[in-house]
Amino acid sequence: MKAKLLPVLYLAPVLAVLGLLLSMPSEASEGARSGLALCAGVVVPSLLPFLILSGLAAALGLPELLSRAGAPLLARLGIPPEAAAPLLLGLTGGYPVGASALAQLVRGGRMTPETAGDALPWCNNTGPGFIVGFTGAAVFGSVQAGMMLYLCHAAAAFALAFCGRKRRKAGAFPLGNAPDRSLAEALPACIQTAAISMLTICAYVVFFSVLTALLRSAGVLSALAAGLSARLGLELRSAYALLNGLLELSGGIGALRGAAPTPGNAALAAFLLGFGGLSVHCQTLYAVSGTKIKCARHFAGRIVHGLCSALLAFGVFSLLTPPQI
Repeated sequence: MKAKLLPVLYLAPVLAVLGLLLSMPSEASEGARSGLALCAGVVVPSLLPFLILSGLAAALGLPELLSRAGAPLLARLGIPPEAAAPLLLGLTGGYPVGASALAQLVRGGRMTPETAGDALPWCNNTGPGFIVGFTGAAVFGSVQAGMMLYLCHAAAAFALAFCGRKRRKAGAFPLGNAPDRSLAEALPACIQTAAISMLTICAYVVFFSVLTALLRSAGVLSALAAGLSARLGLELRSAYALLNGLLELSGGIGALRGAAPTPGNAALAAFLLGFGGLSVHCQTLYAVSGTKIKCARHFAGRIVHGLCSALLAFGVFSLLTPPQI
């Protein structure tokens, strides 16, 4: 009986969204335009170069170089040496560069899917361009606030890695040999792979922008935000930003535009940046597809990362008040 009900349960929300799409075509088109503008203005400029460079770095032996050069320090931090490059790329490139870097190591036989799945929650992160440039400068009107949020975000990633060190088996991230490949061979392949990944990521961004626009126009998000605000005592704007951010990160952060960087607002932004939203989770699933990397820990890890980031941000912003520009 349960098996017969599952298709119905899966199909019901799809049909509901399809009904909204047919009944509100102009709102859907506006959501698609907003998603495309986000891709052109933020996602592609900030992400495509890092997708290409992360592929080149993996192909030319950066993981092996970092694992050997930083092994003693990484061991103290609880970070397996082989995961150093994906962590670095994830913290500088943003979602889903870290996941893509791990997947490339697995595909090259230089990391097992099990160990890559363990590293995925703390290697896949929001980049400084989005946190400092968009969240800090554009949303909160303070570059310093963005820098403080980024430091909290990075600290939470290191904390996740450190807390999980005892669970890892010794030698789980073996030090492999750097691949023997020239730049001329690696560059065309990396550009092609990055272009395909970029197109797929933009498709996710546009889809979730349309979905958010439809739910917003139908009054679903407003009703849920009002209920959440009443139950949890949140400001209505904060509840609305939270619900938006659970679906699509940029929409949730953008809903805080003009808000002061108070400890509460900073904690909410930090949680959304750490969690990433369902759009980011879908992008991550695509990035690791075909590698047998299990993403079960990634979803739970993103929740823990978001909560840890929120606690750090609340404490830091309670002690320091960033100037607004």
